[in-house]
Amino acid sequence: MGDLGPQGPRGRWGLREAWRTYRGRVGEGRRTYRSRVGEAWRTYRMVAGMWIRSTMAYRSSFAMTLAASFAVTFFDFVVILLMFGQVDGLGGFSFGEVAFLYGAAGTSFGLADLVMGSLQRMGGRVRDGTLDTLLVRPAPVLAQIAADRFALRRLGRVAQGLFVLVWGLALIDVAWTAPKALLVPVMVVSGAVIFSALMVLGASLMFWAQDASEVTNAFTYGGNTLLGYPPTIFAKELVRGVVYVVPLAFVNWLPALYVLGRPSPGGAPAWAGFLSPLVAAGCCAVAGVAWRAGLRSYRSTGS
Repeated sequence: MGDLGPQGPRGRWGLREAWRTYRGRVGEGRRTYRSRVGEAWRTYRMVAGMWIRSTMAYRSSFAMTLAASFAVTFFDFVVILLMFGQVDGLGGFSFGEVAFLYGAAGTSFGLADLVMGSLQRMGGRVRDGTLDTLLVRPAPVLAQIAADRFALRRLGRVAQGLFVLVWGLALIDVAWTAPKALLVPVMVVSGAVIFSALMVLGASLMFWAQDASEVTNAFTYGGNTLLGYPPTIFAKELVRGVVYVVPLAFVNWLPALYVLGRPSPGGAPAWAGFLSPLVAAGCCAVAGVAWRAGLRSYRSTGS
């Protein structure tokens, strides 16, 4: 009977078999995930590349639209320049510190808008039935929609945000350490991922409410405008909302205030700024679940 017990040879063999089966399934899941990510990236690169080649066929036109995009978005920062022409500080923040906040948020949003900006047309695709043509193609639907009509001119917004960010970094007086220096690029990339996840969430909502693009814009374009200013000028309830409810504060407020040596908004601990990558990953997970739910609920035009 000892051979049949959990400590006998047969029991040990059963545990080893169970462990090998578990490892095999985990490995298969990882390979499947990598395969799906690779397929999505190939699809996105192929569709976006097609639109980039189309854009670069008219280089002079592209150069003019790029310059116009840079100039138009820079007018937003001109408002701050004019404001500081009359005052020495805004909510206790100097011009360099505000430029740092504005540039970090603008660069992150510009990157997200460049990569995922085409998702704004999701509601129109559901209404007119063009989404159906994407569903029958053997390629990830999200990658097809995000890369469709890829607008390279949106690099103007990225360049404008990066210009202001570098300007702000040159003006602020900070005792730089390795964690602070590393946090700046991590903040920009994580912020771009958070904005991208919000765009996917908004596109998912349009499976049920095709005219909900303005709701998404309130959190993306509106969030970008909000984060360009210090949190000290806003109501405490609003600040807590973007820290604990819609985690926009992790785009730039929390990491940037750690770099500046200022207290974190909404009562968050100082080290919360280092959580931006984890928050970005969580936002992506929620956006992925919402997208799959919306795609499953879709029943063709008008659903």
